[in-house]
Amino acid sequence: MLTLHTLASGSSGNAMLVSDGRTHILLDAGISARRIGQGLAQLGLRPGELAGVLITHEHSDHIAGLTTLLKNCPLPVWATRGTCGELRRRIPFVDGLVHAAPAEGFGLGSFWVRPFPTSHDAAESAGFRLTADGGETAAVATDLGVVTGAVLDGVLGADILVAETNHDEEWLRSGPYPYYLKQRVLGDRGHLSNEAGAELVSAAVEAGAREVVLAHLSAENDTPARARQAVCRRLAAAGIAPEGDVRLTVAPRDRLGEPHTVGRRAG
Repeated sequence: MLTLHTLASGSSGNAMLVSDGRTHILLDAGISARRIGQGLAQLGLRPGELAGVLITHEHSDHIAGLTTLLKNCPLPVWATRGTCGELRRRIPFVDGLVHAAPAEGFGLGSFWVRPFPTSHDAAESAGFRLTADGGETAAVATDLGVVTGAVLDGVLGADILVAETNHDEEWLRSGPYPYYLKQRVLGDRGHLSNEAGAELVSAAVEAGAREVVLAHLSAENDTPARARQAVCRRLAAAGIAPEGDVRLTVAPRDRLGEPHTVGRRAG
C-alpha cells in the first residue's frame, strides 16, 4: 500500500512524504526542519526513519529547511545533476550526502524512483515518479510552466498524481504582481495555470489515476475552490466524475494534508 501526505504546499514552502509502510521518502524540504519534524511526528515518524530526501529544484520554497534537517540528521539527498550542483554551492557540508539521480531511475528502499525533466526557471528541475514494489505509483509534477512529453511520460499510469494548479490566469493578469513577475509565472518556465493543470489531471485520470492532489496554489492568484472548479470542469468535459471516478483534493498550504492511499494492484 502506498500513501502520500503533503506537509505543506504553496509558494511559501513545499514538502511531502511518500511511504509504503516500510520505506519513507521526503520529497522537498521547503519548510523549516522543525515543521518537517512536527509533520512527521503527526504520522508517527522521526526524521531518522526517512530513507532519503528527493529535491525537485533549488528554489527556497523547496529547500529552505534542508540545511538544518541535514545538520540534525544526515540523510541521503537525491536530485538531478544540475540541482545537485546548486545544493553543493548553497550547503557547504552537503557534498557527501548529495547524489545525482540517474535519468533511468534508481532504487531507494522498497521504491523505484525515476526523475523526469520539468520546464522551470531553475538549474535542472524535475518531477518524480515513485513506484512501490507492489506496483502502486505516485507521480509529482509541480513547478512547471508547460506540460511536455517528458512530463506526460512521467505521470501517465500513476495511481496518485500531485499536480500543479498554481493560478487563475485572469486573476494573475489583472492582479497586483509587477509585470516581470506576471511574465515569469505565465511563461513556459513558470507555473501551471488552473486550466493547464486541469489538462494534465484529465490526461492522468484517463490513464488510470485514482487519487489527484492539486498543489502549489498561489496565495495571491488562486483559491482552492477556483482550482478545484477548473479541474472539475475539465474532467466533466471528458466524461469523468470527480469523487465517482477519481478522488480529487487540494493540498493545504501550511499544515499536514490528509492521507492519499492506493492499495496493491490486482494481478
